[in-house]
Amino acid sequence: MQCGISAGKGIQLEGPGGDMQWCFSQVKGAIDDDVAEADIISTVEFNHTGELLATGDKGGRVVIFQQEVENKNLPQFRSEYNVYSTFQSHEPEFDYLKSLEIEEKINKIRWLPQKNAAQFLLSTNDKTIKLWKISERDKRPEGYNLKEEDGRYRDRNTITALRVPVLIPMDLMVEASPRRVFANAHTYHINSVSVNSDNETYLSADDLRVNLWNLEITDRSFNIVDIKPANMEELTEVITAAEFHPHQCNTFVYSSSKGTIRLCDMRVSALCDKHSKLFEEPENPSNRSFFSEIISSISDVKFSHNGRYMMTRDYLSVKIWDLNMENRPVETYQVHEYLRSKLCSLYENDCIFDKFECCWNGNDSVVMTGSYNNFFRMFDRGQRRDATLEASRENSKPLQVLKPRKVCTGGKRKKDEISVDSLDFNKKILHTAWHPQDNIIAVATINNLYIFQDKVN
Repeated sequence: MQCGISAGKGIQLEGPGGDMQWCFSQVKGAIDDDVAEADIISTVEFNHTGELLATGDKGGRVVIFQQEVENKNLPQFRSEYNVYSTFQSHEPEFDYLKSLEIEEKINKIRWLPQKNAAQFLLSTNDKTIKLWKISERDKRPEGYNLKEEDGRYRDRNTITALRVPVLIPMDLMVEASPRRVFANAHTYHINSVSVNSDNETYLSADDLRVNLWNLEITDRSFNIVDIKPANMEELTEVITAAEFHPHQCNTFVYSSSKGTIRLCDMRVSALCDKHSKLFEEPENPSNRSFFSEIISSISDVKFSHNGRYMMTRDYLSVKIWDLNMENRPVETYQVHEYLRSKLCSLYENDCIFDKFECCWNGNDSVVMTGSYNNFFRMFDRGQRRDATLEASRENSKPLQVLKPRKVCTGGKRKKDEISVDSLDFNKKILHTAWHPQDNIIAVATINNLYIFQDKVN
């Protein structure tokens, strides 16, 4: 069987096994084994065209990469990303009222649709959201009347003629400037930011509340979901993620630590405590254990680009839900079911609380999410095929095809398989992103950003 699908329309399936053909393209970040805490990548996000790719780290920095096509006649060079801008988005702070340190770690980055020559993005740490403007400057004014070129003001008595300032070319400079700071609206840690399709508002969610902001107004927000009980001892669940519908500006969803997803309609009520739909899958009694509630907690929720489906990620699986069917998901993909027997040790080393993200490809036919041992998983929804791939420096030769990896759960291990007991749980891929138009993916290991692309024949 040979089935090649062009970039942006699906993934490439080749060979009798139907393996997904992906090639190494680039890796960003230091090679050192000794990783500084500040360099750990905490979020990855393509902009709406895929030309820019932003990462945030635990040190509060945002690094933006720009796609540069070196040779338009050679499609294999289409995904060359180089550093475009680096800036310090957040600094460590201290809450004197609660005697708590506020980390500078970037929890989420969200791009706004481009309206002019500049780009805008939202970045957030645990408490404060900032709107950044990324703009280019390649000309500078010269020939002022009242000041010298170095900025010193001239003696007005020496000015005998008026000059018309002119713009002269200069080296390209990319500037990042904070345009808005949205603060003091969250008591708990912010876990989600989502821009509305009206391009005027956005939501931010913490453990117990969801707030609605206008991008132009920083001193107030509207609380649209509040699940905080009157008595905190009665607290049974928290909000884990929230996202606006890609086309309906009145609709959003939020997921909970109990494995439920609530869809809310802001036309019904200003306070959306009463949901319009509740998506929940009945638990299989045969899988009931001490860890059931922990592993059912949803770590990420993403609408499909067409707005018909949504994807959720819990600890062991990815589920696809049809918005018209609440009682069960239409598709369930096991990410690393072989870890079910290891839940006790994963609980002891706190890995069971890891929050894996997930993403769709450009036409919603494939989904991707991360796993341990620097593995990441892809599931082709139409072909019902899946692949386990690895992001490692051993496979980092240009255009080297990634070999699918297999995990052996017991019995005799084959040559190319890796035993479940030898998986490295310190190496994990929590953050992944897929180019909105091409088959280019970005995968974050601890402090490295790997970029892969589909094989070009």
